[in-house]
Amino acid sequence: MDEENTTLVVQQYLDELVVIEGNTPAEHLIRAVLSRAVRRLQLLCGALLRRSYPRLLRPPTNVQTDEVLSAVVERLLKAMREARPGNVRQFFALANRHIRWELNDLARRLDQQEHRAQLDESLIPSPESSGGTLSPDAVRMLDEIDNLPEEEREVFSLVRIQGLSQAEVARLLDVSVKTVQRRLNRGLLLLTEKLADLQQLPSAQNDATP
Repeated sequence: MDEENTTLVVQQYLDELVVIEGNTPAEHLIRAVLSRAVRRLQLLCGALLRRSYPRLLRPPTNVQTDEVLSAVVERLLKAMREARPGNVRQFFALANRHIRWELNDLARRLDQQEHRAQLDESLIPSPESSGGTLSPDAVRMLDEIDNLPEEEREVFSLVRIQGLSQAEVARLLDVSVKTVQRRLNRGLLLLTEKLADLQQLPSAQNDATP
């Protein structure tokens, strides 16, 4: 399968990066990793954009997946000059963080534009919207997700935020679907304890089918 080939080739490039010491030029290897992984990165960018930042898809921003992808690739080019993920799992965890950071930056800029427009037009601020910008509760939830143990945070982010199926996550992490389900459920339990007052966490049942 193409996805399996991609994983193998990306891992080969990452292995070469790990053994490079000092200031040895590695730009060509970093670009090779990103080039091979670009389709998966595009899917991750699109999934998070549609799922958690739908307002960015509408005017005035009209953000396109390829725009986010381009910005994320630039971020990763810089990040991987210092950060050297040792395996495919660590590489996509790094990519996920930069995708979220890029979309958060876009959302903040949209908030600033709307705030300036409201001041210029002497408008009364409208009620908080549920689509696109991040509410305080959403920021709190993202912070708590970041504080999960590594395995639970990784699975929760891929399934509940990026929108991958449990079977896709199992293949990506090279574990069983049962292991993915177990980590997802542990993550949900931990988040439920931390965010009990919100009572808005999604159920894992929707992802029970591989």
